[in-house]
Formats: sequence, C-alpha cells, structure tokens
Amino acid sequence: MATPLRVLVHGGGIGGLTLAVALARSGHTVEVAELRGELDALGVGIIQPSNALHVMGELGVLDACVAAGFAWEVLTICDQAGATLAKIPQPRMGDAPAGNGIPRPELARVLGEATSAAGVPIRLGTTITELTDDGTGVEVTLSDGSRARWDLVVGFDGIGSPLRTRLYGDRFAPEYTGFANWRVTVPRLPEVQGVVVSTGRTSTKALLTPITDELMYLAAVTAEEEDFRPDPARAHEQLKERLAAFGGPVAEALAAVTSPDGVVYSRISQVTVEEPWHVGRVVLAGDAAHASTPNLAQGAAMAVEDALVLARSLDAADDVPTALAAWEERRRARAMFVQNLSRALLKEETGSPTTPEEDELLKVGMPGAAHVLVEPY
Repeated sequence: MATPLRVLVHGGGIGGLTLAVALARSGHTVEVAELRGELDALGVGIIQPSNALHVMGELGVLDACVAAGFAWEVLTICDQAGATLAKIPQPRMGDAPAGNGIPRPELARVLGEATSAAGVPIRLGTTITELTDDGTGVEVTLSDGSRARWDLVVGFDGIGSPLRTRLYGDRFAPEYTGFANWRVTVPRLPEVQGVVVSTGRTSTKALLTPITDELMYLAAVTAEEEDFRPDPARAHEQLKERLAAFGGPVAEALAAVTSPDGVVYSRISQVTVEEPWHVGRVVLAGDAAHASTPNLAQGAAMAVEDALVLARSLDAADDVPTALAAWEERRRARAMFVQNLSRALLKEETGSPTTPEEDELLKVGMPGAAHVLVEPY
C-alpha cells in the first residue's frame, strides 16, 4: 500500500505481537492494546512447529526462540507402557528446525522485545470500549479513556475474543469438545529429545515436550464434563488418577509432580467464524477467528501465519478492503484444514465416532499434515 496505515492491534499475544512487528517494519503506524497488565504469558510451554519457526525467521527472532527453548527434529510415538512404537523425523520449512519447545513466558519476552525494538507502543491493561466504523476509518475509545482514529483494527484477542462478540454477538461462541488439557512443567528426562506422544486403550493421551535443556512439560488430554474444574488443593492427584495407566517416561515425569502448584487446566474448545472474518475495517485473526484443538500443535502457528500474511497483503494491495479479501481467501482454507484435521485426530485418539469427512482427513494423518504445513503459507 503506497500510504502507510494506522493499525490498532487488539491483543498482545503471540499473533498480535507478530503482526505489530511485521507492520511496523513495513513503515505502518501500529499500537497494541492488551488487557493484561503485563505480557508475561500464562501456562507452561508451547510447541513451535517448523512453519511457526519460519515466521519467526521472517521477523528476525528465530535464533532468540531457539536459544530460549529446545529445538528438535523427531516425533516419538509410544504405547501406554512407554515402549517406543515409532520415531518419525519431522519435515523442515526452509532453514528452520523441525520444531522447538519454548516456555510461554520466554516467547512472550522475545516477541515483546521485538515489538519494542520496532517502536510499537503497547498499552497494557486496556481494551476497546467503543468502536465506530464509518467505512473509511474506525474511531476507537480504549478503557484508559484515550481516543483515536485507525485505518484498521485487528482482533488477535483469543478464543474468548471480546471483539468477536462485538462484531457477531454469540453466533460463533467457543464450542466445548468434551475434552480438556492438563499441563505441568517438570525436569526434562535425558531421553526426551523431542516431543513424545503416548496413547493407549483409554481416551487419554499424554505428551512430553522439552522446553529447555533442564525442563519439559507433561500434558494430558482427558475426557471431562463441561462443568468440571480441578480441586485447587489436589489437582496434581487428579492428574495422576487420569494417568495411572501410563508407564515409562510419562510415569517418571508424573512422579515429579508433588503439589498442585503449576498444574494448568484448560477446556479444549474450538471457534469457527463461518462468516467473513472482517466486518468493514475490523478483522479477526488467530484463535479469535478459527481456534482449533491442540492435536496438531498448530494453534499459535496459524496465528503467526495469519499475522505475517496479513501484513504482506496490506503492503501488496491498493486499499484495505482489497487487502482483507485477499488475506482471507489465502488463509481460510489452510486454517480450516488444520481445524478439521485436528478435531478428527482428537476423536481418533480418544475413540470417539468420526464423520465420513473426518475419515477422509485422517487418511492424511499427523505425519502427512506435517508435510502439508511446511508448504508456503
């Protein structure tokens, strides 16, 4: 775009900061509004598959991500007893590693430093309270009382997106899948040199992911009633009850969980905005538009891909509406492939019934999807 834009990014998570950096480096004026009081991320660790790392390379922060995390090349599949069933080398996208595990706070730090270096202000503790789109710009009032006019407002504000509710009401609220994710950080076992997935005859799946030389996180996907919440005093015991059938490295990792401190529980939901992802000059991206189950470890990867492609689309088009249309046309099919295959894998891994369409997707499977997702985004 010949004239630099003024863009407000609503949400200072992984996708929002990626977009802010990419736009600022192209000469646009950008600000980030983040409801939290600090950028330090909640949770334990996160997997950066090769396509996400490729985006980090485009931002110039790949080396910083790898230095703060644990890069790996091979996915290991085990049975419930811990016996290795397969070791599957994962494909690379360009020069990026196949994967990287990283503590979420470290990734927030890396992206936060890149955002500051790009000259982008981050308004912490703020959210949108008023928004008026007149077709040529968007008048926005933030919760800190500031008012400004923007050429574009982008909602990277997560699965519970307030901006999505503002645009669409409750039509695309998160849909609970019947499963939940438990995660806790433990000392890394020497044999865990990459992601280790353990599955068996139950509906529970366990995962070990190295995030530094010293640390890894243990994750479990379990079937849970919608209103279930762990007991704060015995969450570690409840996790152990759910993983009692597992042996090998999962059992060894579980033995290190001796208190409820650090056990993170989250329900697995998905969001599908079936209408266009933008209304006028307000657009949703990442989990706000297309949150997936974690079975392909592609949620954050889709967000950073959304961000980089949106920045490039804005640079290439003559006007904002053309850019948004081109961006969504390019991104929707890929994001929906990830969401649909990820949900199908969740059902397969937990013994839930699948649809004929999901059966077709499962013929691609996780290894096949890894190859698809290292193709250009």
